[in-house]
This record gives sequence, structure tokens and C-alpha cells, in this order.
Amino acid sequence: MQVILQVDFPYQGPWGDEMASAMEELAGSINQEPGFIWKIWTENPSTQKAGGIYLFASPQQAQAYLEKHSARLKSFGVPEVRGEIFAVNNALSQLNQAQFITK
Repeated sequence: MQVILQVDFPYQGPWGDEMASAMEELAGSINQEPGFIWKIWTENPSTQKAGGIYLFASPQQAQAYLEKHSARLKSFGVPEVRGEIFAVNNALSQLNQAQFITK
């Protein structure tokens, strides 16, 4: 069962293209995570938060990644990482043009 993992945390920047350049290596490594399907990167300079919305193949794989990513962020000095896993309602999501792929 595919699931969404929603993550956000305090972040001071960089933002936009600078963030994309700074995080390119990390972004590439995420593609290798077990069960990872896709990620939407999120950023909000006005609230000083960043994060992402991920699609994983299973709740277990999403949880394992959340634990790994939270530990990594905390090692970078991020004090609080919020993460939550949600089941996906495929039927309703597809009515609203969501596209789901498998890897």
C-alpha cells in the first residue's frame, strides 16, 4: 500500500535555486532509498521551514526513511523534525489527476 510521508523542519535557507544547488547530491541519494517513488520539495522562507512530500511503496519503508532522515537533520543541528505518514486514497486522488507509479 503506497503512503505519503510529510516532513517539515526549521530551515534558515538557502532557498530556491541556491537550495537546489546545495541539495543536489542529497536529492540524488534519496532516489536510492528502499521503497522511494517520488518527492516534492517544499520551502517557505517567510516561516523559515522546509521539507517534503514523499510517496513510498509501504508504511514500513516510509517509517524507516523518516527515522534515517530525522537523524541526519538532527546531526546538522536541526532541533525538531516533524514527520507524519498518511494512507493514500488512490480512487479519490486519481479523480483529481494524481498519478501513481511503481518502481
